[in-house]
Parts: sequence; structure tokens; C-alpha cells
Amino acid sequence: MYTIDKATIKDATTIHKLVNNFADHGQMLARSLAEIYENLRDFYVIRGDNGEVIACAALHISWADLAEVKSLAVSEERHRQGLGEMVVKACLEDAKSLQIPTVFCLTYKPAFFAKCGFHQVEKNALPHKIWGECYRCPKFPNCDETAMMLSLTEANPV
Repeated sequence: MYTIDKATIKDATTIHKLVNNFADHGQMLARSLAEIYENLRDFYVIRGDNGEVIACAALHISWADLAEVKSLAVSEERHRQGLGEMVVKACLEDAKSLQIPTVFCLTYKPAFFAKCGFHQVEKNALPHKIWGECYRCPKFPNCDETAMMLSLTEANPV
């Protein structure tokens, strides 16, 4: 049985390692430890039996009507156990409780996010404000991520 919690200070270094393991393979944007600490309140974590963080994702508010699921990472030995879906669902429930009607992500795994209810959109459909981190990406300006959105209206509950 796994527990999903809001991240705490003691989780920051593990989140940093987990996220940057995927960044090292070009699968997500790297995050500095300072950035993890600064945005720690955005993160949800899943803990294994020993209390160690084995999955994480952040819900980052972009504007009054838009938030982003970002830094989704599951430890490699725990893939295909539904942990990614669990932590994304926690982020979506949080967005809904905050009354944020739309959530987006930029991803290299569109099939995974489609399974979570997201649909593909053109990148230019997203507000320019969300591109603030892109200049740090080694692939900038030739982004090859897929933009996806999910409406959290009553017609599409979490």
C-alpha cells in the first residue's frame, strides 16, 4: 500500500535526484535543488513501505484558470505499478479543489497523459507565460514535447 502526501522539507533532495535522473536522459527539464525547495509546496509524493519517496509530481499554478502538472517522476524500479496515475490524480484533485478549471502538461509521454484524461493541443494554444522555463532547456527553441490539456469541469470530473 502506498501513501500520497504533500512533500516536506526532508523530501526535497530525493525529489531532486528522482527528477534529475530523468532529466539526465533528456526526458524532462532538470531542476536545481533550490528550485525544488522554492516550489516544494507544489509537490505531491508517493512513499514506499520504508517511507522513501518513490514518485512525485507538482501542480504549479500558472494563472487564475490554468495550472500545470510538472516534474512527474517515478523511480525506475516502480514503473508500471500505477504510481504515475496516482500522483497525477492527486494533482488534479488539488486543482479541482482550488477551482482551477484547466490543467496542462508538456510531455514526452503523451499516451500516459491521454490515459489520465488529457488531450493533445497545439503548443501555441498555451499562454506565452508558461514558456518562462523553456530558455533553460537544452532543446530550446526546438521543443519536441507534446502539449496536453484537461478540463476539470463537471462534465469531466477527476
